[in-house]
Amino acid sequence: MKTILITGANRGIGLELTRQYAAEDWRVFACCRIPEKAAELNDLARQSGAEISIHRLTVDEHDQIDALARELDGEKIDILFNNAGISGPRPQSFGPIDISGWMRTFRVNSVAPFKMAHAFLEHVERSDRRIIAVMGTLMGSLADNRSGGSYAYRSSKAAAHMVVRSLAADLRERGIIAVVLHPGWVQTDLGGPNALISPEESVRGLRKVLDSITLQDSGGFFGYDGREMPW
Repeated sequence: MKTILITGANRGIGLELTRQYAAEDWRVFACCRIPEKAAELNDLARQSGAEISIHRLTVDEHDQIDALARELDGEKIDILFNNAGISGPRPQSFGPIDISGWMRTFRVNSVAPFKMAHAFLEHVERSDRRIIAVMGTLMGSLADNRSGGSYAYRSSKAAAHMVVRSLAADLRERGIIAVVLHPGWVQTDLGGPNALISPEESVRGLRKVLDSITLQDSGGFFGYDGREMPW
């Protein structure tokens, strides 16, 4: 049985990733900050039987990451999917910004994927697929930014993209693939109701990308539709 660990699994894309992978008989370690309040995730876990286990994890609390890695010691993780992320403080236009909120955005969006990769390296290394995926965004693309604003979110995601590039270089000899994924503009709490695609469509595409990538693709930035995205 293949295994995936998903952070931020209680809603939006993370919840849909959990649903679709469990439906394909993957074992899912579904992580979220407050499991007892994750009603949809708990319902999904009950319906799935043994495929989904729910784990408490706040990704900017590094002791919790280490504790979960110890709890799952000996397990293999085919895909470590760093999905959890935040949009950051408001407002983020040019002007006064909550700097402490900006720093927390970096901790969640940029530092946590590195910490997860380090803590779960052995779990990923003992698997067959050996994939570390980080949810990126076109808003973190330097080449694509012509509209400005969103300083905390854009900068933290651009940093996350660079983390993945370094992971790809450092872990290649271990046979580990590290990639950035762009989910599209998705109808979630973050994307809003006017977004172009549903979580179901986004996740179907992301799964196809993850099914097809090889070590040669490590360090790449891919959209849910398989296109290579501009850095």
